[in-house]
Amino acid sequence: MLAKEDIFNLSGPTHFQVVDWKNKDHRRSIAASLVQGVYILEQDRQQNRQGPQAFAPVWWDFFDFLLSDVLVDNVDNSVFGAIFEPKFPASYCDGSKTKTPKYTRFEIAMKYVKEMVDFAGAENIWLAGHSLGSAMALLAGKNMIKVGYNLETYLFNPPFLSIPIERIKDQKVKDTLRIANSIVKAGLVAATKAYNSKPREDDSFAMLSAWFPNLFVNPNDPICAEYIGYFEHRKKMQEIGAENVEMIATTNSFRNLFKNALGMDLEEALHLIPSSHLTTIQGQSPNFRRAHGIQQWLNPDIQCQHKSYQFK
Repeated sequence: MLAKEDIFNLSGPTHFQVVDWKNKDHRRSIAASLVQGVYILEQDRQQNRQGPQAFAPVWWDFFDFLLSDVLVDNVDNSVFGAIFEPKFPASYCDGSKTKTPKYTRFEIAMKYVKEMVDFAGAENIWLAGHSLGSAMALLAGKNMIKVGYNLETYLFNPPFLSIPIERIKDQKVKDTLRIANSIVKAGLVAATKAYNSKPREDDSFAMLSAWFPNLFVNPNDPICAEYIGYFEHRKKMQEIGAENVEMIATTNSFRNLFKNALGMDLEEALHLIPSSHLTTIQGQSPNFRRAHGIQQWLNPDIQCQHKSYQFK
């Protein structure tokens, strides 16, 4: 259950005066607002708030979306996702120019994504999720790009399953640890001859390189902060002439390297992605709850740093 301070504002996305669908910060805020709406939808269910007493609808009504479907857990009946569609046809707002999605989905199961892509077309779908929901959206996006569907994706505070080196304050120590990490990975690949004995992870990795999910990361959040160092380290390794080492390291997880050495089947590392548009929020967060919360991404005017990374 969300604490009262986590809900942040039950009155809806009051931080908006005019919505500009072409503005990337507005689209980020819209996606975050709809994710927030799903959280509050579950709160409404728990508190039995219905009709005019419900707090959730304002979070999608404000942007002229309809709640098309609600995804409910079969075990505890909790709401874990939703499908939104616009109230007006694309011609009403010239959706081809304003980048208005025809369908928007959050924290969803893979089969629902495929069904909606088949029905509405990949160019009309947004994928979005927060925390574990972003991990689900990330997996869905990966699976869809592999079969030729490039979905616009918004991942808020996505988990990065690794030692949180980014939290170390000394930059030289961080760089040393990451370089050592890459060298060890490359050495393990050579020692186990992973390229020859098992399907190569980098083949799948290269296939994903045309997909640029939007990642939204807070450096004060240990769950997602390592994405910052992950992409910056690749850039630094290229600058020092060690891109071949990093090419091997960035496409392999320690888990798969050890499984390969034991002759076990490999699994794709969920958190490893080749390309991204990475947005990092600026400033300090007072506590972990704020650093990891969806509320920080609601305001389109927050101070952020934007960088794009492409795997080559």
